[in-house]
Amino acid sequence: MSEPLDIPGIVSLASAFQGPAVLFAALETGIFAEIAKCGGSATLAQVAGGCGMSERGARLLLDGCVAAGLLEKGGPDGPWLNTQAGALALVPGAPADLTRAIAYNRDVYAVWGRLAETARSGRPAEAPTLHLGGDSARTRRFAESMRGRAFAIGRSVAPMVDLTGATSLLDLAGGPGAYAELFARANPALRVVTLDLPAISAVAREFVERDGLSARIDCRAGDWHDESDDWGECVHDAVTIFGALHQESVESIRSILRRAVRALKPGGAIHVLDMMTDETHASPPFSAMFALNMALTAENGWVFSDAELKEWMSEAGLEPGPTRRAPPPMPHWLVSAKKP
Repeated sequence: MSEPLDIPGIVSLASAFQGPAVLFAALETGIFAEIAKCGGSATLAQVAGGCGMSERGARLLLDGCVAAGLLEKGGPDGPWLNTQAGALALVPGAPADLTRAIAYNRDVYAVWGRLAETARSGRPAEAPTLHLGGDSARTRRFAESMRGRAFAIGRSVAPMVDLTGATSLLDLAGGPGAYAELFARANPALRVVTLDLPAISAVAREFVERDGLSARIDCRAGDWHDESDDWGECVHDAVTIFGALHQESVESIRSILRRAVRALKPGGAIHVLDMMTDETHASPPFSAMFALNMALTAENGWVFSDAELKEWMSEAGLEPGPTRRAPPPMPHWLVSAKKP
């Protein structure tokens, strides 16, 4: 758990919203990309002209980026330079591009101002359907954001998932297909079935076809709340549930695990990657804050502990293994469980 704040810490916390606002505005106006286009260092006139901004507004935002640690500055009047991390993560198409992942944070930024409303009612402050098909533009941004985040996380997590000898994988709530693609590329004999809501599966199918993997990845539209949807019996060597159970109630998680076990061959394994906490539900801090984010945007959104997950796995007839922490920067935990 975090250390209690002193008075300066409380003051800093009360102003902490300013940094994300600067980051979102800089990405929206294209500052980092423009500086990269200029060779990593740009003048005020170059940024203002290239981004379609007034010089006054550009200077204020550029200096705000310097203050937030997002840019460096060569002198009183510039030039402004991308930081080493910014050049890798904040420029679209860069090696560690996080711009699409950050777009999701930008979309939910405003709803955090309604946290007291959710605390009083216990209900989401915005309709969950907005990013799951209700608003086509928001849904696509959400899917692209999750795809960017999944690739960033998945490149280090995929090697942690043992798929030796597996030929069939069921990827539940597979999102826009990023994890399915990573597993398919790493395991040439593997065929993957992903399941997600129609609007999300449509985006996944588009990406999978573009990447030439549609012969090995079947992006199925469905709703895992529908217990009549047959996932098969003893047909898959492995099941993955990555970054999805945190939007489900305990009863729903138990149902999903039971049906996933039914679809799994004996000796197969279910792998769950998620933002989990320890038994206190307050640590790691990022995960505890993520629980609030989920409560704001999903009917049953929260974050469970790894101990709770293992209990539900055992109830479903699985033998859970140890909790493994994914490499930084995201505090995801991975729990794998075998079917006897």
